[in-house]
Amino acid sequence: MVKHLFHSGKPAYEMDESHPDWAPALHLGHSEDTATVSDRHALTQQRHNLRESEGGGHNEQNIMNEDQRDGVQGVAAEEEGYMDQTEAAVEEEEYRETTETDKPADKRLRAECQFCAQSSAEVTRLLQENRELRSELNKQKMDEEFFKDNTEKVQYYTGLQCFAVLFSMFTTVKPFLPVAKKLSQFQMVLLTLIRLRLDLPIQHLSHIFNVSPSTLSATFADTIDVLYARLTPLLYWPERHCLQATMPHKFLETFGKRVPIIVDCFEIHTERQNSMACAQSFSHYKGTHTIKYLIGITPQGLISFVSKGWEGRASDKHITENCGLLNKLLPGDVVLADRGFDIKDSVGMMCAEVTIPPFNKRRCQLDIKDEEDTRAIAHIRIHIERIIGSLRSKYTLIHNTIPISLLLPSKDEEFTLLDKIVNVCCILVNMCPSVVVRPDETEKCAC
Repeated sequence: MVKHLFHSGKPAYEMDESHPDWAPALHLGHSEDTATVSDRHALTQQRHNLRESEGGGHNEQNIMNEDQRDGVQGVAAEEEGYMDQTEAAVEEEEYRETTETDKPADKRLRAECQFCAQSSAEVTRLLQENRELRSELNKQKMDEEFFKDNTEKVQYYTGLQCFAVLFSMFTTVKPFLPVAKKLSQFQMVLLTLIRLRLDLPIQHLSHIFNVSPSTLSATFADTIDVLYARLTPLLYWPERHCLQATMPHKFLETFGKRVPIIVDCFEIHTERQNSMACAQSFSHYKGTHTIKYLIGITPQGLISFVSKGWEGRASDKHITENCGLLNKLLPGDVVLADRGFDIKDSVGMMCAEVTIPPFNKRRCQLDIKDEEDTRAIAHIRIHIERIIGSLRSKYTLIHNTIPISLLLPSKDEEFTLLDKIVNVCCILVNMCPSVVVRPDETEKCAC
């Protein structure tokens, strides 16, 4: 092991002559073991014998003088060795005291190092746990990542076909959505679709999205307004040449080039209102209070017309003549309706035709031609029942009892919030694959 020749371990500054390390002061050989008295005596006797053998006894005086000098040197060496031993003992004592003094500091330093190591390990563990919890929270959070690459979740919570359709709709309405503090714009659309789809209570949805019930109700109404205003073009009456070009084969066999529109009414149950409104909304057909809507579909299964809501006691004829459907008919069109639609005269005013399944009029049995016509029309007309069934099963809010708050008309508007909800639900159904025209098996969703 290399020993330092300096007290501080390095030379002192060259101008600091008073410093003990200005020149080497340690380990210069003074602390090495010196010869003992017997060793020095043996060396002296050896020199004396050597001189006698060489020069005889005439130099006794010189030899004696040399012995005296050796004695003096031996005493000096003994004194010097004693001083060296004393200095070594003092240095050893100082080193021992310094070592004993440094032991508590070393222990404290080791304890601090051990504490730092434990703290570092704990911080690493907490960071890893934080990352895992964040990842788990993001998986449960209702946002884009929750639905991305998961078609099953999209279909269950929104009723749409895939995430690509959902996100495309969102990007269409995003610039017109209000900005909220606690909800993102995607979450605003999402909670609206979830309520339409699953009819979850406001209280339940407020817990899911961590907002108050009043905030969620206001957000739902605002989002419905935006969806109704921006997506209404998807609820349109197609041009005649477009319908003729895509007419299903069974419609061509029955109606030829004439373009049919299939109409029917469906009713939505409502809560009991005041006495006057109660009488107007009571449906004798359903035996309860309802709001009635007329819906029209194309041969391809596209919902092309939805009326505003009417009281449950309004007849199908009254609704058809006053909802604006007749204004969309062209000469030669065919309206395919049920027996309750006594609209032959009003449709005839538009140079169109009404086709209603034949009934026996107290006859015991239909003739062969009427039976074939009834079967053909019934086979075609069943499509609107499938559309209405799909609409009500896909968006259960309009399948259950509606609260009175949804029946109040919006400020300075003709339509109620329920009217907008029904229109939005029909638009969402149009965004899904048709239940009338089946897509080819080779066609797959783009997402």
